[in-house]
Amino acid sequence: MASEVMERVHALPDVRHLKALIPLLIVQTYRFHGFGVTTESALPYGLLMCIVEKAKVVGMSNSKRFLVDVGIQDLPFPMRVRSREHSDGQPTVASINISARIMQRFEARWIDTFIRVLHRHHAEVGIEWLTDNVDDYLDELNASKVRIDFTFPIFVEKITPVSHESCLVRYMCTRSARLYSAHTEATKSLRLEIPCITTYPASSLALSGGLFGQLSVFDIEVESEEVIYPEDLVDMVDRHAVAPLYSFLTEVDQTFIIDQVHSIEKNSVVVTDEVKGELAHNKAITSYTVRCSNFGMLRPYSTFLATEKNKWVPDSGWEE
Repeated sequence: MASEVMERVHALPDVRHLKALIPLLIVQTYRFHGFGVTTESALPYGLLMCIVEKAKVVGMSNSKRFLVDVGIQDLPFPMRVRSREHSDGQPTVASINISARIMQRFEARWIDTFIRVLHRHHAEVGIEWLTDNVDDYLDELNASKVRIDFTFPIFVEKITPVSHESCLVRYMCTRSARLYSAHTEATKSLRLEIPCITTYPASSLALSGGLFGQLSVFDIEVESEEVIYPEDLVDMVDRHAVAPLYSFLTEVDQTFIIDQVHSIEKNSVVVTDEVKGELAHNKAITSYTVRCSNFGMLRPYSTFLATEKNKWVPDSGWEE
């Protein structure tokens, strides 16, 4: 009986016929194992499992709607990124992540398409490069959705507060784009990590020890209808913090920063609320996330607080 069943299985033209046969095979197997029916009149369990696997294979080859997520991660790639101070693009090396939801039949060659499209736009700069890539991946992979993230260091020039010396400060930046086949435009976002100094919450002007500072790192991500540059977010955090961070300070600059830390009381909760208020007041920004991580000198762990505005959290925006 087993050999006859397998001949029937291989001869089935469509997976629907195979699925219709499986319940009968399960009954035969149950009778064999549960009631001692001889092997000539029942189907062995191992053979049933082979038939179930056959059903999976036939179903995958005939189905046009079987989707898989594929992608590449941490691909280093040289590029030029447009910033407020460098309209021609600041040279950098990005770590690129690309993911796409594609049909099963494209699985064997998705990696070639990823790399080919990436090199096609390598000479371009700015967010246009990102948007063009998303469109190409969606079209050439016949994907239902595509996401591209490239993370890179960007250097912002700062002037020290007293000596007016120039220094370059590195910030980690991520540009992202998401596009679904049902949508006509990609959703683009900018994310930046910005360290600064805030007041340690346990310190106070009224206490004998006075005020002292802590390192706070703001992780800000925004989606906007207008172009927002990394320098815009850096300037915003620096304005509201107790003191910005510099890569170089002269002796007089250090004294000035220390005096600020000991005289201005503004903890991370206050700074986060001010940053949120400025983002919410910008009508061009459609959504934002603000996360502040704090590294106090009196504890071996960090703390954080976060807030956001998006279509699911509409009440977190600015109220006139």
